[in-house]
Amino acid sequence: MNRGGEFEKHFGVPPTVVAASPGRVNLIGEHIDYLDGWVLPVAIDRHLVIEASATGNGEFEFVPIGAGFGETVRIASNGIHPREAKAERWLNYLLGVIAGYRDAGAEVPGFRAVIHADLPAGAGLSASAALETATALVVEAISGIKGNVRDRAILCQQAEHRYAGVPCGIMDQFAVGAGKAGHALLLDCRELSTKPVPLPEDLVILVADTGVKHALGDGEYRRRREQCEAALALLGAESFRDLDLPFVEANRGRLGQTLHRRARHAVSEMNRVHDFVEALASCDLETLGRLLREGHESLRDDFEVSCAELDCLVEAADAFGPARGHVGSRMTGGGFGGSTVSLVRLESADALLLHLKSAFVARFGRKPDVFVTSAVDGASLFAVESLVNP
Repeated sequence: MNRGGEFEKHFGVPPTVVAASPGRVNLIGEHIDYLDGWVLPVAIDRHLVIEASATGNGEFEFVPIGAGFGETVRIASNGIHPREAKAERWLNYLLGVIAGYRDAGAEVPGFRAVIHADLPAGAGLSASAALETATALVVEAISGIKGNVRDRAILCQQAEHRYAGVPCGIMDQFAVGAGKAGHALLLDCRELSTKPVPLPEDLVILVADTGVKHALGDGEYRRRREQCEAALALLGAESFRDLDLPFVEANRGRLGQTLHRRARHAVSEMNRVHDFVEALASCDLETLGRLLREGHESLRDDFEVSCAELDCLVEAADAFGPARGHVGSRMTGGGFGGSTVSLVRLESADALLLHLKSAFVARFGRKPDVFVTSAVDGASLFAVESLVNP
């Protein structure tokens, strides 16, 4: 996307800082980043961009343009606090980051920023983490802070906890910050260690956005996390990564139906991540497809975070079939709406794209946003003078 020019159009002068942060899809490992699990996200080639300059008077001004957020907002230097009004909640992702740096002792000057994106908000593609990370890069640049990916990801995660009220794991912030072109990122969410995993060159990633906007702050996301914590307490364990499926099944009666399903998803999903990485290394497409399908079924049935629109897209992709180049599909992100991710052979991507659109229109009477994407590098700052405007 165009990484510059909107600021000058709006304010009449160029910005001093431009930060671009990608979205992400998670190939496998859903709802286990906050459970000390392993995940396998990919930073994708859709971005959120912030162009900014210091104001000189301590005030902040945020101008979202086509980013799916709200209206222009001006905030005094002492106005950095969580917003409760629905129309202003998007600000919490920025304000939480600014507050995080201030709480750490940084002197963060006021700045004005134009925010634009070709990354849809509420689509399960981590627009919130992209906004947080781009904001963090802007703050560091304007404040003269020398940050790093790990510390930045942790600060952004805490901002989402404290200001947005979402008890998220660390995956999204790490994925958009540490992505590597052509690779997925194997992230150990307990150790915070990463390993780039090459993606087969003859496969592409197809994302299908249902248009059903999820809102992870509405309580369901928190409820799933609390249920997992309750299951661990009953099992007398500190982490699901220390358990296996036979142990979970042996304690089915103790857990009860709901907590048993939550625990079964957590343990089986952690196993699927490791199996998926091995299958990628050997280009075992049949195993990749099976693991994606099992992951979706587990999220749908055991974790109960899917919806009719997501299920429709996964079923349509599976009906397209491996003989025509489809490898596998599942919902991606927190669920309750959002997007699906599919692996498909390069030469079959356009046909699958049209097939998914047709199936979705036939079922729901409207078109989903379906697009091919690729793995890209993580968030970064750009030199203003090097930007080329269309």
